Amino acid sequence: MDRYKLFSLSSSSPSLSTFLPSPHRPPPSPSLPCKRSSVSASLLRSQQPPPARAPAPPPAVEAFWEWLRREGVVSAKTPAKPAVVPEGLGLVAQRDIARNEVVLEVPKRLWINPEAVAGSEIGRVCEGLKPWMSVALFLIREKLRDDSPWRVYLDVLPESTDSTVFWSEEELAELQGSQLLRTTLGVKEYVESEFRKLEQEIILPNRQLFPSHITFDDFLWAFGILRSRAFSRLRGQNLVLIPLADLINHSPSITTEDYAYEIKGGGLFSRELLFSLRSPVSVKAGEQVLIQYDLNKSNAELALDYGFIESKSERNSYRLTLEISESDQFFGDKLDIAESDGLGETAYFDIVLGQPLPPTMLPYLRLVALGGTDAFLLESLFRNKIWGHLQLPVSRANEELICRVVRDACRSALSGYRTTIEEDEKLAEKGNLTRRLEIAVGVRAGEKRVLQQIDNAFKDREMELDELEYYQERRLRDLGLVGEQGDIIFWEK
Repeated sequence: MDRYKLFSLSSSSPSLSTFLPSPHRPPPSPSLPCKRSSVSASLLRSQQPPPARAPAPPPAVEAFWEWLRREGVVSAKTPAKPAVVPEGLGLVAQRDIARNEVVLEVPKRLWINPEAVAGSEIGRVCEGLKPWMSVALFLIREKLRDDSPWRVYLDVLPESTDSTVFWSEEELAELQGSQLLRTTLGVKEYVESEFRKLEQEIILPNRQLFPSHITFDDFLWAFGILRSRAFSRLRGQNLVLIPLADLINHSPSITTEDYAYEIKGGGLFSRELLFSLRSPVSVKAGEQVLIQYDLNKSNAELALDYGFIESKSERNSYRLTLEISESDQFFGDKLDIAESDGLGETAYFDIVLGQPLPPTMLPYLRLVALGGTDAFLLESLFRNKIWGHLQLPVSRANEELICRVVRDACRSALSGYRTTIEEDEKLAEKGNLTRRLEIAVGVRAGEKRVLQQIDNAFKDREMELDELEYYQERRLRDLGLVGEQGDIIFWEK
């Protein structure tokens, strides 16, 4: 790789931790997020009270509620109940609910997690599988069984969501040039690869356990369900589906993830664990009970996991991938220095709209670009102090190089989109967009705004190059060889 190719503006290669149940914060990277919406949460949709006469729940929902009643999970006094809402299905308050009040509690015997899979008929053949894969296989098998004990729960799960993994080629084309498109395609490629191995090693050799034909679409459905609905960050539980609790939807107006749910004992004389869901805000009767899915996810991540985005500027981000080229003559020295500061050969920096650059980004860029007459800073003499030197401009040549390369990369990335920001804004103002097109327009416009922000930041820095103080000048000043006006001091003999 050319030493001057300092970084890539593409998304990083897919990895398991990127794809699987992302640990959902209080509610919902392989841990999973906690639930999305039951069918599909809409783009930029703020919470609104349901109409005075809410549509009657479908028969499947009524059957689900009756099953929960028979299991002793709900009663007429349960504060919230499933209902048809703008997002599809949600939990609607049957009476006023106070802040931090328990909305529902679901016993462990109704959870679907790796432990439940281990105790099932397919538990033996699932030993050694990644937890998410065993749960996905369990979901598919139970869905294909007419006599499944989980039938009433599976019947209320959506066939798909607005997650980008379910988009058609035509819909994905609206994401041309975006990091979200590359990530989505990488995720689908990864999931298909895992399915093909599972098919050859588990499904086909055990036809007696899997009599129904299982397809990749089945596996992708299960992946999407786990990605969008599983809870994580629970005591001893990194991947668990909680029937009823996973109907709860997201609200961008809720700004805390704390105390939305927990696992606790079932009572003084009970050893059974309970999943306890609380409302983070007070709710009026007839309104939805909502939680915050994840305060730290970008719009691209929200779109990938749940199929919605928000209008908040801080949800727009762009990941810069910087790397030290193996062909760099100083590769070993630079890698040692990077690792000494907790970085590596490749470093990722998420740039957020309206926020300053990550503090370690400029020092890392300066290190990657270091060469020529500046290479003396790589000598062992400076090894313990070099990160301090890299916090400030090293030389005009070094600073000019990183500005030029970053700006070139930003312009190249911007040229890859099908539309401009102005065209996206006109589309958004026009309205009448489909839910998925709204997501595509919002994500690509957000990415482009961040790229413009990065380009402008380094454009401003280019204009300041003559005014910056570089290492040699700082060194002379420290030695007392530069006057207050920046002129070099000479002593007369």
